[in-house]
Amino acid sequence: MTVQPPASADAVRAVLRRALRHLLWLLAALAVAGSVFGWFVAGAAGVWGALIGVGVALVFSGTTVLAHLRTADAPATTTGAVILGSWLAKMALLVVLLAVLDGLTFYDRTVLVAVLVVGVVGSAYLDYLAVTKERVPYVDPAPRQDPTTEA
Repeated sequence: MTVQPPASADAVRAVLRRALRHLLWLLAALAVAGSVFGWFVAGAAGVWGALIGVGVALVFSGTTVLAHLRTADAPATTTGAVILGSWLAKMALLVVLLAVLDGLTFYDRTVLVAVLVVGVVGSAYLDYLAVTKERVPYVDPAPRQDPTTEA
């Protein structure tokens, strides 16, 4: 006998896939718009700043959605541990990235921060829309018993 995941886990996965798809579309559009904006503001350094900002936004927002997606049918403690672990890893990665980028001058910091803020705030808004527009059941109905098999 195989154990089926609850129906609510499938609904949660559908919401998270939608959020991830919208995140990728947002960041693709932001890469183009941010690069154009960066080019007009700071030339090639602005383009690099925009691309780095999109990359950081993808890592930050994407890992959260992926961590939720991987643990959709896991117990709450497992989900919490995975989310906390991914958050700690992202913070460590951010510290390393900022330390490496601190001495470099090939990118524009202002464009990087602007694109990063737009990407993260836009991702949070898209996650909000995905969650509020979908119907996710809170409980799974119990399987119906066949009255003819009761003995």
